[in-house]
Amino acid sequence: MNEHVTQATNSTATQHPGHSLVAIDRREITVKGVSEVISFDEANVRLVTVCGILNLEGEGLRIHVLNTKDGTVAVTGILNGVLYEEEQSTAVGTDSRKKTRARRLFG
Repeated sequence: MNEHVTQATNSTATQHPGHSLVAIDRREITVKGVSEVISFDEANVRLVTVCGILNLEGEGLRIHVLNTKDGTVAVTGILNGVLYEEEQSTAVGTDSRKKTRARRLFG
């Protein structure tokens, strides 16, 4: 079995402790540091993490572990892309979402 592991952690761990994203063979995804599940379906899982909003895009995505006590979410399916967003205040005082990292496509 080809076990390729991708792990993304925040370099400022003191600012955002405990956030990580691990993808094994694009089929098993574990995210730590999750505070809320915004929405999910077979094509998109949208999470609030300590590093901003995280969008997982793919095919046949299913949440099979949701542990609100330790902030862990595990997803299975085929992962096609990962996108982070963060909240940013605008000049008029309202919040808007700003894409902070380019979409990374795996394949």
